[in-house]
Amino acid sequence: MARPGRKKRTALFIVEIICLLLFIGGLYVYGQIDSRLNKIETPQLDESKIVTNVTAPQMSGYTTYALFGIDQRSKNAALDAQNSDTIIIASINNDTKEVKLASVYRDTLLDIGNDTYTKANAAYAYGGPEQAISMLNTMLDLKITDYVTVNFNAMVAAIDALGGLDIPLSYAEMVFMNDYCIETSQETGKSYTPVELPDPKPENEEEILGTYHLNGVQSVSYCRIRYTASMDMGRTERQRRVIGMMVDKAKAAGITTIFNIMDEVFPMISTSITKTEILNLIPTLMGYNIADTTGFPAKYKFADVKKASMVVADTLEDNVKELHKFLYGADENYQPSQNIVEANARIIELVGGADTLVDQSPIASNEAGNSSDIVWQGDGSGNYDYNDYGGSDYDNSYDNSYDNSYDNSYDNSYDSGNDYSGDDSGDYSDGSYDSGSDSGSSYDNGGDYSGGDYSGDSSGDGGFEDGSGY
Repeated sequence: MARPGRKKRTALFIVEIICLLLFIGGLYVYGQIDSRLNKIETPQLDESKIVTNVTAPQMSGYTTYALFGIDQRSKNAALDAQNSDTIIIASINNDTKEVKLASVYRDTLLDIGNDTYTKANAAYAYGGPEQAISMLNTMLDLKITDYVTVNFNAMVAAIDALGGLDIPLSYAEMVFMNDYCIETSQETGKSYTPVELPDPKPENEEEILGTYHLNGVQSVSYCRIRYTASMDMGRTERQRRVIGMMVDKAKAAGITTIFNIMDEVFPMISTSITKTEILNLIPTLMGYNIADTTGFPAKYKFADVKKASMVVADTLEDNVKELHKFLYGADENYQPSQNIVEANARIIELVGGADTLVDQSPIASNEAGNSSDIVWQGDGSGNYDYNDYGGSDYDNSYDNSYDNSYDNSYDNSYDSGNDYSGDDSGDYSDGSYDSGSDSGSSYDNGGDYSGGDYSGDSSGDGGFEDGSGY
């Protein structure tokens, strides 16, 4: 008969072995992650070029990052020489680990620096991440110092590594997604199968028809759609929906899948977050949750400026207040800085007065609305020196080759002849879109989010649990 003391010693020994194996496994995983982090591009930001407006009390307890998505068509093009067609502000509550995402609409008329007013997405091309961050700080009363930039190729690779995504689609989204897939496939070298269109075509092309399993090329093409009735506002919602789905799948993925994503995606990421900071975040990543999403500006109108449709915040002060309430829970005591007040007055002056603003996009043709010309440029006395980035050579003329020949009589025979190969910077094709706001919120896997009513106020609340939309 074995003595009780021996049993205890044996059990203790087994526990020690298990702990040792877990420790060794942890070291192995840590080492694998550590080596892969070296694949990420981590350029040193010139902090002297990053301008902040104010450190408001409501920002304490939060960490805020800027996320930029780059349409890097040329493999030889530098990341900081591209328009940031995706601009997302990520606010993290340090205590609850809740993450809130706010998309800045790319066509929003803002001062991108140096008293230069044009579409917000041009800031990145003019002065790299420093200028894009500074634009967000000075125009939205923020204090962002770190960023992450990815291109379309990175998203395609990550989604494929995760096994694809299940995304609800409308008929209109199917048509445009199939067309965008042609170019996305050519750019990434990845294959796809066009989604089969229903026959007959539904009367309401914006109504969600069902959920479809999409690969990386299809999912990214879905994110690029901006010619449905919801225009750029719907596009940013799709982007946030896909990000949320990717986060959920990644949290449930095995370590091998995570390693595969790192191998594929990390070389296509540029960030100012240091390797040490990333490693320190890893133990707590599973606790993070995307709690809510929205778009900026939440209330807006449109202005026709130099044959381009600009999104104009209505008003900039009110929208910045709503943004701070959404990101940081700011109370009524928060008031936007004087810089915001002055910028709003300048924007209204530049568009010809508040009475020139309209509730619908005044540009009915993409070909007519591609211009991203500077609306106003001051005397150069601001905080940026564009020449440091080669900004003086920046070409404002976007590619106007987009073929606005989409025909509502499209039948079930998929035709890849529609040309969407132009720069994705074109303007809205549907002039009937009502002014309003991004309905924002935590996403739900269903509902019609692309063609519903976007009019009125939408500051980001509402959960869409009933599947009524994202």
